[in-house]
Amino acid sequence: MAEFAQSGIAAPGIQSVDWEMRVDMDRLRGYRLQRARQALDASDLGALLVFESSNVRYLTSTHLGTWGYNKTERWALLTRTGEPWIWDFGSAAKNHRLYSPWLEPTQSRGGNTGLQGAMAPSTGLPRNAAQEIAEVLRDEGVAELPVGVDVAEISVLRELEAAGLDIRDGQQVMLDAREIKNVDEILLLSQAASMVDGVYQDISEALKPGIRENDIAALATKRLLEMGSEQVEAINAIAGERCNPHPHVFSDRLMRPGDTAYFDIIHAYNGYRTCYYRTFAVGRATSAHHDAYTQAREWIDAAIQAVKPGVGTDEIARLWPQAHEFGFDSEMEAFGLQFGHGLGLGLHERPIISRLNSLEHPVEIREGMVFALETFCPGADGRSAGRIEEEIVVTANGAELLTLFPAEELFVANAY
Repeated sequence: MAEFAQSGIAAPGIQSVDWEMRVDMDRLRGYRLQRARQALDASDLGALLVFESSNVRYLTSTHLGTWGYNKTERWALLTRTGEPWIWDFGSAAKNHRLYSPWLEPTQSRGGNTGLQGAMAPSTGLPRNAAQEIAEVLRDEGVAELPVGVDVAEISVLRELEAAGLDIRDGQQVMLDAREIKNVDEILLLSQAASMVDGVYQDISEALKPGIRENDIAALATKRLLEMGSEQVEAINAIAGERCNPHPHVFSDRLMRPGDTAYFDIIHAYNGYRTCYYRTFAVGRATSAHHDAYTQAREWIDAAIQAVKPGVGTDEIARLWPQAHEFGFDSEMEAFGLQFGHGLGLGLHERPIISRLNSLEHPVEIREGMVFALETFCPGADGRSAGRIEEEIVVTANGAELLTLFPAEELFVANAY
């Protein structure tokens, strides 16, 4: 890496202007639909039926707010021969007809499969939904071909099969489509990361003895929403003895002098997500803190430097230590610590990079992928740890960083 993190990826601002080309939303919508069509055409499926929120958004460019995220109460359909359909929650369907002109007005409908069983299947709602979907498939000439479904409630799945549909795994096709990002997706991911850059500055100033992990989570959530975040999915805030092993959840623990503390900020801007760790020392740091951080930095730098089109994810995973080398009995228990994962409308897209899966099932890294790389090194004191995560864009020449808050060495916040 350079002495200080830099990037050639712009973060142009969160509003559209007439005097500068920023994100082109029409181009974004067209690109995503084109990618989905190409993936569908390359499969043996006649249609994609999706319930998972990021897949629904990818196909239809509709959004219902975070309250509806992954409740499977709305769904979308794309066939080989037609335009996207959306069945949405009550009045949202009418709203799309008014404000989402890229959708065919007659193909935005209200839908309901029973609110995850709160209205029992005996109401007939799952059956009615399946029959309506089957009718569309017949009208568009693909009812005899397999239908790819990403996730579905058992009651809905059974009714789809009862309607004579051959249900297959559609999630793999959707992940194929979403794997390569266009310029607009990359700009949105960059803007999302730039918002976190600013939050880390706020955290570095607030990180003093007496502040709690949950205070930092509240601070980060407030600032992100003020900056235009659409959803703050999670703020990991971990300090002191809680750093090792990583618990993946914040608490009400007070920061103390000499703690290490690491944070993961996961939020979405226009749907596009971050996963962005940074580690700090509170006021002062020991040699154990510095040593752990230096090792985590070496592991992540090696991975970043290896990234280029054509490289296999197994080659990246082999640069990282085996589970037993940093205190775990198996790669399953160590999963998520030396780790890479695609970013986009979803938090875990392709490629997934780890010793658990990549050594025997490698994926080729391709230009236009965007993914996060994260490393973890426990401290020799048995309490502390170094945790780093960088988001990168794969270019023809290697990796470009999206995450720019200083991480070249351990950041001692409010040093004594």
